[in-house]
Amino acid sequence: MVTSLLNALNKKCNHPDLAKLLLRLSMGMLLFHGFHKVMAGVGGIGAMLVAHGVPEYVAYGVYVGEIVAPILIILGVLCRPCAIVIFGTMVVAWLLVDKGSTFAVDQYGAWAIESLMFYVMMSLVILFNGAGRFSIVSEKWR
Repeated sequence: MVTSLLNALNKKCNHPDLAKLLLRLSMGMLLFHGFHKVMAGVGGIGAMLVAHGVPEYVAYGVYVGEIVAPILIILGVLCRPCAIVIFGTMVVAWLLVDKGSTFAVDQYGAWAIESLMFYVMMSLVILFNGAGRFSIVSEKWR
């Protein structure tokens, strides 16, 4: 009886393209970080980059990683290249801001870099799975 119920559940819930769409929409929450940088500017990021010997203008790349790439992923356009861009953006964010928190927990007991790692992991899943059927472009551009 349990086996038949589990098989029925598996059959009803087996929608990988819908799962890819939901994942892409979840990645879209990265836009909130990007919009914050549109409103506040990237001066703070530029200063951190300069402190590490990187030119300040590189900070403008955050707009690509936190606005352009998430929008394209939501739409299902160039998902794999955009996932690589987001992965790189998150690695840079970790190196600039959160490297010291890698093995720490926050005041609520959560991993201190938990949200950053969610974006890292989602970008890797999108990289390896692609956009799925629910996309605005043809297969060759997903």
